[in-house]
Amino acid sequence: MYYLVADSFLLAFFVVWVKTCVPHIRYCKDLIKTLPLISMAIKFEFEIKSLRNKALINIRRCKIISEQLINEQIRAKEVRLVAEDGTQLGVVPLSVALQKAEESGEDLVLIAPTANPPVCKIIDYGKYRYEIARKDKEAKKKQKVIEVKEVRLSPNIDTNDLNTKVGAARKFLEKGNKVKVTLRFRGREMTRMNLSKYILDDFAKELSDIAVVDRPSKAEGRSLIMFLSAKKA
Repeated sequence: MYYLVADSFLLAFFVVWVKTCVPHIRYCKDLIKTLPLISMAIKFEFEIKSLRNKALINIRRCKIISEQLINEQIRAKEVRLVAEDGTQLGVVPLSVALQKAEESGEDLVLIAPTANPPVCKIIDYGKYRYEIARKDKEAKKKQKVIEVKEVRLSPNIDTNDLNTKVGAARKFLEKGNKVKVTLRFRGREMTRMNLSKYILDDFAKELSDIAVVDRPSKAEGRSLIMFLSAKKA
């Protein structure tokens, strides 16, 4: 990004300089007057190079942070060493830790860089990366995505329709989803909004064996809305 910005500024500056200075030199033949502009261009170029160098340094730093440091990449003077089987080997100089890892035919992997001192483990790096990826995959599988299903009601809903809606909501809740119950009003029905809250209350009571009210009924525009979620086992 720094390259693009710097090159764009340099190109724009060069175009302006050509348009303003070249005619001035041609017609006035006064080169001295253009020297300040040339000096500014040189100074600007140095500033661009400085920005590029800083950008490269930042990129290198980000790369080092994002990568797992192993073996000679580790720069700490001493580390807390852990064997492959989890045995604590205490705080040792980095040179000793590297020697132990080499003797065992494994890698020295920095697993806790922010600890004091940093924690390193003697383990095969390829195996370590595989275990991390496997654990992440298992954790994602265990994460259950909770969806919000909506059930819509009307103030004039009859008993049969209400029971059907309750049945649908029950199925959603049994699957672990949340249920948004919307009681929608039209036209003159708006005048009965406060008197119709009992419909949502009765709806929640019918599902009280498996659900709890996450958010009581609340007016939003032309609707009363209530949220239900499944009871925790």
